[in-house]
Amino acid sequence: MDIKQLICKLTAPMGVSGAEKMAADTAAALLAPFGEVSVTPLGSVICKVGEHREGLPSLLLDAHIDEIGMIVTYITDDGFLKAAACGGVDARVLPASVVTIYGSEKIKGVITSVPPHLSDDSSEVPDVDAIFIDTGFTKAELKDKVKLGDRVLIENEPVSLIGGRLTSKALDDRCGCASVIRALELAKDKESRYNVTVSFSTGEEVNLRGAKTSAFREDFDEAIVVDVTFGVCHGESKSEYAELGKGPAIGVSSSLSEELSDRLIDLAKQEDIPYQLEVMGGKTGTNADAVSVSRAGVKAVTLSIPERYMHTPAEVIDPEDCENTARLISAFITKGRA
Repeated sequence: MDIKQLICKLTAPMGVSGAEKMAADTAAALLAPFGEVSVTPLGSVICKVGEHREGLPSLLLDAHIDEIGMIVTYITDDGFLKAAACGGVDARVLPASVVTIYGSEKIKGVITSVPPHLSDDSSEVPDVDAIFIDTGFTKAELKDKVKLGDRVLIENEPVSLIGGRLTSKALDDRCGCASVIRALELAKDKESRYNVTVSFSTGEEVNLRGAKTSAFREDFDEAIVVDVTFGVCHGESKSEYAELGKGPAIGVSSSLSEELSDRLIDLAKQEDIPYQLEVMGGKTGTNADAVSVSRAGVKAVTLSIPERYMHTPAEVIDPEDCENTARLISAFITKGRA
């Protein structure tokens, strides 16, 4: 599969935080050709890539498999569902959206909205826990179909845009997972300078719990955490946003390894791979914040894919950025150490 096919395959299944199994199963099948695959007690997918040889340093490649969504919290007497956010859902896109409730069967619903004719202030955005979902069923009819705790998702299928860009739900961070898998393909027949382990971590959108526990499994020497970052749309400062199509953003931060950041920059120049810099003063807001302080500490760096409309069902990326992320990771695996 090319990188776009990989992304589309990975974004398709539901994987709202805490209920990632469908997405994790898809990822596990895609990782199986590269090594021994296992699943942690918290549901993260682990792949021990190839043969691990004595004397080589250990490298963790991490991307998160979960996506933002909602969870059913209450069913009203007239059959409407209330929900709470799982992760940082952008509430501005919710009113009048069609959703899927993953109950005993998949049920479609519509998030209620007030017509602008009847609203004093149509610019007001309700909190997620103030919305209601209309399924058309009565409470009695919902009894065997939906229970409290079922996940809710706005499901957008991937759509190709002009210029090769892609829009879909769950690009944060399934496009990162796709980049890691593609990197393993590129490095497959080359000698590795590391014992490589992949973690597609659960729970990043809620508390980084998958990465915390995955990183603790082994005393890793180094880690590359692949995620998304804010992409320039129009009018934003390029000093704070990355540009789509200009390559991955290499993280530089007081909480990351300066050595690994410099090594990725040097490799990108040597391999003629386009790249950008993402400079942060402290925490990165990614799994690197958990991985870097696991056990006695892990040298960690971030590689971020520029993305527009983050935490909405219509995120947009340029798949070429994912391909170049994969190329840089592959070069790191095979050439990253003297």
